Amino acid sequence: MSKYVLILNASPRKNGNTAFLVGKTAEGIRASYPDAEIEVVRLEELKITPCRACDTCRRGDRSGLYCGLDDGMTALYDKVIRADAIVLASPIYWFSLSAQMKLFMDRLYGLWLERNKFLQGKPVGAILVFGDVDAYVSGAVHAIGTIKSLWNYTGAKPAGIAYGSANDIGDAEKNAELVKKAYALGTELLN
Repeated sequence: MSKYVLILNASPRKNGNTAFLVGKTAEGIRASYPDAEIEVVRLEELKITPCRACDTCRRGDRSGLYCGLDDGMTALYDKVIRADAIVLASPIYWFSLSAQMKLFMDRLYGLWLERNKFLQGKPVGAILVFGDVDAYVSGAVHAIGTIKSLWNYTGAKPAGIAYGSANDIGDAEKNAELVKKAYALGTELLN
């Protein structure tokens, strides 16, 4: 049976450094798991509304909905549940994950309440790219901490974080170590 891998690209740039690294991770997945079904979703193309703290997700009668908001997140819930592995890919903006990734992660709250084991044992990896000299100066350490907290809280299987510097579009291709990390994330994701 083939594996389904969901990659969430949270960069607003369609062909930026994050997208390039997502492609390298997908290559790594295909190298190790040729039959894997890989779906890349650009969060920027979906209208995901911020959580409104309405607590609809906490009520017993939700007609099978994970959240009271009907937007771009609605279809993602079933994909997250179905996925055999997930990769979260985000540029670092202003010392943390992009707003697109933060919206996605915040809206997992409704899914957590309904199915609090939706990530338990599931490999979850990340790709983080920043435009400064290192993870501390750029603030990527905060995003790394957020990913690690997600792993810990949900019981997800840590699948690694490929992170590194690439400031201008095209810089990721020039960073051989970062390219290697992104590819390795794919080859090891489903192990």
